[in-house]
Amino acid sequence: MGIPATRRTLLKLGLSLLSVPAIAETRQGARGVVELFTSQGCSSCPPADAFFAELAERDDIVTLAYHVDYWDYLGWKDSLARPENADRQREYSKVFDSTVYTPQAVVNGRINLVGSDRAAILSALQEQDGVHGLSVDLDLSAIGGRMIVEVGRASTSDQAHIILVYYKPRQVVEIDAGENAGRTADYRDIVTSFQTVGIWHGDAMRLELPKSEMSRRGGRCAVLLQKVDEDGQPGPILGATCSQAV
Repeated sequence: MGIPATRRTLLKLGLSLLSVPAIAETRQGARGVVELFTSQGCSSCPPADAFFAELAERDDIVTLAYHVDYWDYLGWKDSLARPENADRQREYSKVFDSTVYTPQAVVNGRINLVGSDRAAILSALQEQDGVHGLSVDLDLSAIGGRMIVEVGRASTSDQAHIILVYYKPRQVVEIDAGENAGRTADYRDIVTSFQTVGIWHGDAMRLELPKSEMSRRGGRCAVLLQKVDEDGQPGPILGATCSQAV
């Protein structure tokens, strides 16, 4: 006697479930991205850093703080700064036709705002959630020692870079000199490094990356799907997600 159809289906599902590796962590795409360019040596930055810390508590946006080094000459060397962070900001300045300054916030790669302007940033996040929001599905999961990046499909001929951003979730810094001398700063989502790991052309795709790098470079990572023009300058962010704690 054959196995009834319903039972055959259940058996197949059971076998399929047994064959899928356990997923240690998973995170679906966010509704917005706020990139903050800041410095320990900038007296205008503490209010922006404090507001950014509030945004970092939200689970519907990706927050990334890029500490820059060009204010180090003012008497205090930013201990979290990296030259490539300032390079990214300079590329944005070409796009927005603006000067390089701190604190600067960039929302979804589209809007340039003063990083301490709470009302403007919240308004931009709300506006960007509509027509100019993050329209491409982007998921990040971890299976064993691998990180899995899955990018959705979209009807576009534009290409975009898949950018992996490693960051440290939190660090408290005592600033002993410079414009912020005497302050104890509580920084969040501090970028430690970033790199392009793939190019997307509109079709669904999947990338597998070693998870070990995340632990070594701060403990967290984000993935941005960002359009880049012919000159390599950053454009709108089409999708974004970030990891849970390791």
